[in-house]
Amino acid sequence: MSVIASLDLGTNSTRVLVARSVGGRLETLDRRNTITRLGQGVGATGRLGDEAVERTLACLRSYREVLDAHGVEQLRAAATSAARDAANREAFFDAVEDVVGVRPELLSGEEEGHLSFVGATGELDPSLGPFLVVDIGGGSTEFIVGHEDVEGVMSVDVGCVRLTERFLEHDPPLPEELSACISYTDAFLDDVVREVPAVTGARTLVGLAGTVTTVAAVEIGLETYDRDRIHHFRLTRDAAEDVFRTLATEALADRVHNPGLEPARADVIVGGCCVLVAVFRRFGFDEMIVSEADILDGLALSLVQPAVE
Repeated sequence: MSVIASLDLGTNSTRVLVARSVGGRLETLDRRNTITRLGQGVGATGRLGDEAVERTLACLRSYREVLDAHGVEQLRAAATSAARDAANREAFFDAVEDVVGVRPELLSGEEEGHLSFVGATGELDPSLGPFLVVDIGGGSTEFIVGHEDVEGVMSVDVGCVRLTERFLEHDPPLPEELSACISYTDAFLDDVVREVPAVTGARTLVGLAGTVTTVAAVEIGLETYDRDRIHHFRLTRDAAEDVFRTLATEALADRVHNPGLEPARADVIVGGCCVLVAVFRRFGFDEMIVSEADILDGLALSLVQPAVE
């Protein structure tokens, strides 16, 4: 049984999954998530900042030790929104390759969405479909609709880091700043409905990534992270709205004390919540299945199931 791994170089987080392939399925050996804020400032400058790059490379050096300890035989690394927007991404990719031995792939929004869908729906009962999978990242959000296969996908440039840097100037944010965030997101949702009309026929909403899992953790009141309690937790629209109101009306110094909220995510979580509540309001779902399986799982599965692209 081969040991494989996937790396996700996201706008807000750098993540690794180490797994063993067992009959074409994944048996997780290690999964880690570190907030490195690679995309900090990239929306304004069009470049990856030196400090952001160094934070990410330092994280990857520690991940390299994990890969070596497990004897990883195959590794797939991917970069998403922040790298797509950065003029200096190739220099960053050179440095990443020096650390982990594999050059990152620059995924398009559609490729990112497809891999996220594969990871998110792999453990769900197909009878719950068609699914609308929403992957709220730091710089972009992917909308993927399908049953057992992807029928439509669209990536839009809204995410927790991007919205925070563009709109949320005060601590706590002003009501008009929050309204601007939600209105800006909602305008992109117009595009999603127009370009991927199948989203309006989805039966089950599935949410991925740090904003969604954090809101779920705050709703549960988790003092310490527990993947088993978050994975496939059903987050209601009312609960998401309640968490949003709580976090958005607190100053950062108070917000960090909410059980379930990782301190390093506290400064951008409100921006992410704006995307989440906009999605609930637009598409009319009463609840969302929270999935801890996502693009990392899709990347890893592509190494053992070649049809996964």
